[in-house]
Amino acid sequence: MVAQETDKTAKVCVLGATGSIGLSTLDVIQRHPDRFQVHSLTAFDKHQDLFALCQRFSPEFAVMVDPDAAQKLEHDVINAGLATRVLSGSEALVQVAADPEVDIVMAAIVGAAGLQANLAAARAGKKVLLANKESLVMSGELFMKEVERNSAILLPIDSEHNAIFQCLPGTYRCGSVMKGEVRRIMLTASGGPFRGFTRQQIEAVTVEQACKHPNWSMGQKISVDSASLMNKGLEMIEACWLFNIQPSQIDVHVHPESIIHSMVEYQDGSVLAQMGNPDMRTPIAYGLAWPERIDSGVASLDLFALASLHFERPDHEVFPCLRLAEQAFNAGGTACATLNAANEVAVAAFLKGNIPFHKIPDIISRVLSVAPGHSVDTIHDVLTADHLARQLAEEEILKLCSSVSLVSL
Repeated sequence: MVAQETDKTAKVCVLGATGSIGLSTLDVIQRHPDRFQVHSLTAFDKHQDLFALCQRFSPEFAVMVDPDAAQKLEHDVINAGLATRVLSGSEALVQVAADPEVDIVMAAIVGAAGLQANLAAARAGKKVLLANKESLVMSGELFMKEVERNSAILLPIDSEHNAIFQCLPGTYRCGSVMKGEVRRIMLTASGGPFRGFTRQQIEAVTVEQACKHPNWSMGQKISVDSASLMNKGLEMIEACWLFNIQPSQIDVHVHPESIIHSMVEYQDGSVLAQMGNPDMRTPIAYGLAWPERIDSGVASLDLFALASLHFERPDHEVFPCLRLAEQAFNAGGTACATLNAANEVAVAAFLKGNIPFHKIPDIISRVLSVAPGHSVDTIHDVLTADHLARQLAEEEILKLCSSVSLVSL
C-alpha cells in the first residue's frame, strides 16, 4: 500500500459528527486543513449542534436522520446563507457514505443504526475508519467480504483494535490470515467504574455511577457497556473478525490506567504494546493519515508521572457479559446480532430507570436462549434477527417489571 498523496486533499464523511468520536475527528481534521476537507456531516436529531458544525466546516451535505430535526436544520442553514445541502432519513446516511467524492468515511454512529451506511462505504471501496464495533458484531462475515470484494481499506478506530493493528506487521490488512506469527492478542480493559465490585455492590449501582467512566469521556450507551464489560465482549468479537482469530487467542487484561491500549504476543515470545494517553484523537489521526502519522493534538506520555502500571484478570462471575459475548461468537450465525440487539434494549431500559444494572446480562442471556439461530447469508438475515431480538428483550423487560411490581405489593 503506497502512502496517501499529500498534495491531494482527502474528502471526509463523518457519520455521527456530534458524538465524542465525531467531534474528536473534526478536531484532528481542523489541525490539517491542507490534508483533509469535510464533505459531509451526519447526526440523529441534534440539529443545533450540527448547525454549529456546518458553520465551522462548510460541508457539502448535512444529514439529520430525524425528519423534524432536518427541517429545523435546513431553516437555520438557509437563513445563515450556507451552501450546505440538508438531507434527511437513514437512506441519506447511505447516500453520503457512498458518495463518489468521498475518500474517507469515519463510521462513528453508535449501535446498529450505522450498519447500513458502513456497509455502503465498504461496497463503495472507501477508506473506512471503523469506530462502530456493532457493524462487525452484527454482520462480521458479510462486512469483511464487502471490504475484500470492493478493495476497501478498513482501519479500526477503537483504541484497543487500533493498538493491535499498530502492533501487527506493517503489511497486515484487516481480515487477513496472520500466517502463525501471532500467538495471542492481549486486549486491555479499564475495568470501568465498577472494577473490584462484588455482586452485592453491583446490585446497588445507579445510572449516574455507570455513566461516569474513570478514564474516557464517552456517550451514555458505551459508558454503560464499559461498566458491564459488554463493551469488551463486543470488542472481542470485533477483534476476531478484524484479525481473523478465535476467542481462545484473546486474553482480556484489566488495566485501570488505560495507558497500554492493547498488546500482541508473537510466536518468538516478543510482546509489542501500543501506549499513549487515553485520548481518541491518537487512533483517529492514525486512521486518517495511515500509513503516515500526523499530529493529533494529544499530549506526550509522561512515564515518570505514571510510575507504575497494573493488570488484573476480569471477574467473569461479577461481569458475565464477557462470557455471553464469547458464547455468541462461538454459536455463529445470527447469535451475535441477537446479543447486540438485546444489549442495546437492556441498556436503554437501564438508562430510563426501568431495570437495575445487574439485570442487563440476565436479559441478554434469556434472549440468547430463546431466539432462534440462523445462518447469515444476507443483510436481511441480520436485520431480521436484530428486530426479533429487540422484541424478545422488550418482552423480558416487561416480565421483569411485572414480577418486581408483584413483589412490592
